[in-house]
Amino acid sequence: MQQTTVANHSLFPTLPPEFLPLALYTVAATVLIGVLLLAAWWLGAKTTNRNKELPYESGVIPTGSARLAYPVPFYLIAIFFIVFDVEAAFIFAWATAWRELGLAGLIHITFFIVILLLGLVWLWMKGGLDWGPSRERR
Repeated sequence: MQQTTVANHSLFPTLPPEFLPLALYTVAATVLIGVLLLAAWWLGAKTTNRNKELPYESGVIPTGSARLAYPVPFYLIAIFFIVFDVEAAFIFAWATAWRELGLAGLIHITFFIVILLLGLVWLWMKGGLDWGPSRERR
């Protein structure tokens, strides 16, 4: 009896077959995004005029520039929120797996918190948390 070998004609011979649905999903999502972007570009309006470039003001004709400068404290609040929100996410992830992580996990999260606290103290010393009028101007 002659034994024949079947050649592996897979598209990705080194990947396990469980990754095929993920690869198909990724390709399908990428193609769909490309088709939608192309359709929006093709179907979109090509003409420009002065009214289309004005900011929308609920039907009221704008009288000035729509570009307003926001005070720096608003940006500081946003940055602080992002930093401490990410910190809270890391600490929550550590807290849910603290038994499995053991002492090494405790050392890592302590180092992470200490670095963030040092950054907060440095920012405080530089005046980054002084949002009101300065003491000299009072």
